Amino acid sequence: MKDVPTPPEAEDVPKNKLDACIIKVSHVLSLLFIFTVFISFYEVLMRYVFDAPTTWVHETASFIGGSLFVIGGIYAFATDKHVRVVLIYDAVSNKTRRLLNIVHHIVGLTFSLMMAWAAYTMVQTSWFTPWGEFRLETSGSYFNPPYPALLKALIFVIFCILSVQFVLHLFQEIKALRSRHDV
Repeated sequence: MKDVPTPPEAEDVPKNKLDACIIKVSHVLSLLFIFTVFISFYEVLMRYVFDAPTTWVHETASFIGGSLFVIGGIYAFATDKHVRVVLIYDAVSNKTRRLLNIVHHIVGLTFSLMMAWAAYTMVQTSWFTPWGEFRLETSGSYFNPPYPALLKALIFVIFCILSVQFVLHLFQEIKALRSRHDV
């Protein structure tokens, strides 16, 4: 039996250098899920075996999980694994797919820019007091880490990166549409 080559569309080939960087960094950061499992196991052990619960594990595990969830959005877009209505997308020509992608990228860019602005305003209020003094928002628990402020900053950064991704993908789709190789 002869090996059939995999078409380039089926491979997880990054479309640009930013996507390649996101994929590499995301693979490294995914190891934090293992760390979260270990600290959660530690918490269960301390709480139920030694009757000495921790004050930091739950908030730390939630922060790490939330952060990785946010990063997962740009990873999904970089690997082209985001949600798509394939019933329509798979039934149209390559040219129509490119046109649909262009519309998707314009709408996505608009959305991500608005969300970046909203996240920026959230960062402002979580990093500075109303009178302008630097002070990170904390959780208010006994442990009281600045995780809420850090997560809001991460969300802002991720939406900025997503906006750049949309611009790069949009330019790539327009360039491919103009080349007319897959009409």
